[in-house]
Amino acid sequence: MTESPHAHLSAALGSLFRGYNGPPFAVRLWDGWRWNCSEADPAACTIRIEQANALHSLLAESSQLALGEAFLHKEIDVEGDLFSAFAPAQYLLGHPAPFRARILRSLAAGASSLSATLRHGPPHSQQRDRESIAYHYDQPVEFFRPWLGRTLVYSCACFERPDDALDAAQERKLDLICRKLRLQPGEHFLDVGCGWGSLILHAARRYRVCAGGITLSRSQENVTRLRIQEDSLEERCRVRFLDYRELDAAQETWDKIASVGMYEHVGLQHLPEYFEKMHALLRPGGVFLNHGIARAPHALPRGNDSFIARWVFPDGHLVTLTETIAAAENAGFEVRDVENLREHYALTLRLWVRALQASREALLQLVAETTYRIWLLYMAGCAAAFESGDIAVYQTLLSRPDRGRSGLPLTRRDWYERPSAETA
Repeated sequence: MTESPHAHLSAALGSLFRGYNGPPFAVRLWDGWRWNCSEADPAACTIRIEQANALHSLLAESSQLALGEAFLHKEIDVEGDLFSAFAPAQYLLGHPAPFRARILRSLAAGASSLSATLRHGPPHSQQRDRESIAYHYDQPVEFFRPWLGRTLVYSCACFERPDDALDAAQERKLDLICRKLRLQPGEHFLDVGCGWGSLILHAARRYRVCAGGITLSRSQENVTRLRIQEDSLEERCRVRFLDYRELDAAQETWDKIASVGMYEHVGLQHLPEYFEKMHALLRPGGVFLNHGIARAPHALPRGNDSFIARWVFPDGHLVTLTETIAAAENAGFEVRDVENLREHYALTLRLWVRALQASREALLQLVAETTYRIWLLYMAGCAAAFESGDIAVYQTLLSRPDRGRSGLPLTRRDWYERPSAETA
């Protein structure tokens, strides 16, 4: 009697995942057949394979990009806990391709793909950076509000407890940045890559600084300007559509500078230019807080054919903390403090994903389902990467000493006291 394809596939999957020890999962095919990796434990998630060519992509030709694009096409989907699906995916990608190909040679089919958005100019030219930023950020702000929450902060929050509400954790992060910079009334503060203006608004309201923000997203610029007007902060806040390289230190300098979630777009080759520009813009005795994601030394740089490079952050590159600090010090900065908020970003992303899923029907009135699924997969995957330690997020406090004087106190105690400044 000829062995059924399902029996053959069951044996192949059992062989492939024999050494797997992550969260239990199941696989269900388009015809209803189901395979469980563990009969002892209930599946945390079920990976649905909707057609034969997706099964081929999954096992015979799997790569991060192929799996991601199959998810975007709904050729592969996940029921249950989306986060738990990254464990079998990572395990699968660790197996040599020839071994996987032998498993499903009989089911060979062409893997589908989509064309990436065309971009022009050499990597990290000003024009190309503008197009890359617009590709990611220029969704309608109504798409972001349901899952970013009241603060509209699109970066890592700071938690005191894992069950903190997102808005409270984001307010805590904004205030922590201001405290680390030790903002004082009347100081001139620059936010490089200001998003929708949350940090400059917080700094102007609570610390009474003169705050300026720059962004390469027209959508963010317009929303920030409207928020400034709504809060009647025109005298203390301004936003400009501007590349950081266009800032002229001969015409304007700043007492304090922050860059939150921006330097990931700079690239290793341009890190020296980035830190040299920040150093030139900062007055002697000032401090600069660089908040951004870095890859762990053991994690290889992602290629241009990765899912994130193709679909999420065109031309985005993660460097290591060592490379970041070296570039900062070579530019003349003195390192005063480094804090790793890796676990905080994993918590933040989990809250974003839950809110994104809860708002699915409303969001699909604003964007295509492919766009929704890009954000869903990207943020869930990043949460898994933070939890595994492949990437981390660091707040690095840098000073430009004035003839050896940093102007900073001897302790960090004031970072954790209640702010003395009153809300405007």
